Amino acid sequence: MPEQAIRGGMARSGPKMPTTPNNRRTYIRRTKLFKVVPAPELLSIIVAVRNKIGMLEAFRKGCPGLLPTPHSGHKHRTLARFCCWRAIASLAGARYLAPVNSGAFARFSEAEAPPEPRPQSSPRVIIGDAMRRSLGPCLFAASLTLASFGTSHVTAQTIDTVTTTLLSDSRVMAALDAIKADDARALKEQIRITEIPAPPFKENVRGNYILSRFQELGFKDAVIDAEGNVIARRKGTAGTPKLVISAHQDTVFPEGTDVTVKEKDGVYLAPGIGDDARGLAALLSLMQTLNTQQISTVGDIMFVASVGEEELGNLRGVKALFRDNKDIDGFISIDGLGVTRIVNQGTGSHRYEMIFKGPGGHSFQEFGLPSATHALGRAIAKISELQTPAEPKTTFTVGTVSGGTSVNAIAAEARMTIDMRSNSTEELLKLEARLLDQAKDAVGEENKRWGSDKITVEIKLIGDRPAGVVAEDSPLVQATARAVTALTRAPHVTFAGSSTDSNLAMSLGIPAVTIGGGGQGGNWHSRNEWYKPVDAYIGPQNALLTMLVLTGVEGVTKPVLPARH
Repeated sequence: MPEQAIRGGMARSGPKMPTTPNNRRTYIRRTKLFKVVPAPELLSIIVAVRNKIGMLEAFRKGCPGLLPTPHSGHKHRTLARFCCWRAIASLAGARYLAPVNSGAFARFSEAEAPPEPRPQSSPRVIIGDAMRRSLGPCLFAASLTLASFGTSHVTAQTIDTVTTTLLSDSRVMAALDAIKADDARALKEQIRITEIPAPPFKENVRGNYILSRFQELGFKDAVIDAEGNVIARRKGTAGTPKLVISAHQDTVFPEGTDVTVKEKDGVYLAPGIGDDARGLAALLSLMQTLNTQQISTVGDIMFVASVGEEELGNLRGVKALFRDNKDIDGFISIDGLGVTRIVNQGTGSHRYEMIFKGPGGHSFQEFGLPSATHALGRAIAKISELQTPAEPKTTFTVGTVSGGTSVNAIAAEARMTIDMRSNSTEELLKLEARLLDQAKDAVGEENKRWGSDKITVEIKLIGDRPAGVVAEDSPLVQATARAVTALTRAPHVTFAGSSTDSNLAMSLGIPAVTIGGGGQGGNWHSRNEWYKPVDAYIGPQNALLTMLVLTGVEGVTKPVLPARH
């Protein structure tokens, strides 16, 4: 196929540059700096940016001075137009760049990098590596659409038509009715799962139970991978696209926590009964119904019970999943309860452990020595006064504190862990910088108070969750929203940000959402967590309908989830 270059939105044979004087020879000399990337990915971004958010206006904000104004000359406008398209194109070709919030970018290790595109026979576009480096600030608008490559051809009307068609199919309606009839059994399953402890990094007992249930439901080839994820595959008739439906096994509660479920007036209380025992029960109900109703999908489906979603698990389960499976096209996590709430934005988080150290000594005889606990206390006092924006939501907390040896000793060591979160990577980094400075200032103040230099602080990053966002008009988000409104008759859905397994997929540019498992509940991450099964069946119904819209039903509908490969 011939080489092509995009300039001013048009495809022309052969690489082109703006028609400025004396540039022909220079361009020929620089050709080796350029890199080839697939044209379809670029074109989808161009269409999305140009149609959805107003390309020129977005780039004018991101890179003032490069774009034409009403008074610009012809050469200036030509150069600006060239730069805009090159900037978008360079983002499509940047292998390790993935979208995070507010136009910021994150680099990932080789293991986490998005898979290389397969060879294609389609036209290809020549992109400049040098241009990529020089136009970083201009890429803001294009980053908003990176998570939905190739989706511009799927419209809301298409998704509405597909959903309506499925809801008129007798097999699909029978499946939805079967999930409702399974509601009482699913609750018993949820209670059973809750009472199997799954503390951080020790999910194996619960994982073995989930594996046995996968196999009992007909997924004989289900396995536990090296990280501890339980995985079952259901082949479609076409083998593409590939969609993952997941819920996480682990809880935040340490080993030895009483996880016995208690019931009072229709309310069930136990640590982890909603987060995420409900998600696992909904996943099992969905799998059972799909097989018993013998519904054949066009695309492949992977059912996953992941590990390491909570606390310091640091998304280790889904990191392993995406490392080992390069052909995933979409990801849905069942986590939380509310069905009308769709998480399409991954809240980024940084977690730190701070260890304050000093000489220690007897509280009376060595009085006058600096104290590690006093330094820690100064740090907490300073951190508690930090101000963060309400929008984008940005939060922090000192989660745990420990230290000292006895009541009559000057502490030689004290430590704390800190959690910071934000829907904006920029705000998260600002908060992080200020918070770390406050800890160092606290050390200086404690040393100054006692005329010493013995207090130090060791700061360790113990958690780093990437942020990401999937556009509300992407097929995966639209399909989820349409399923919710069809099943609940809700006038609208709520789009939100949160920190879940979907973060990792979003950060890799893979469309992802997190949806609720159904029912009502509260007091998350506490021993007083509660759950009430009010219309709980709508959770797995929503997951089923969304899944069928995305993957297609053989002989009824085609998939609306674009295949990335």
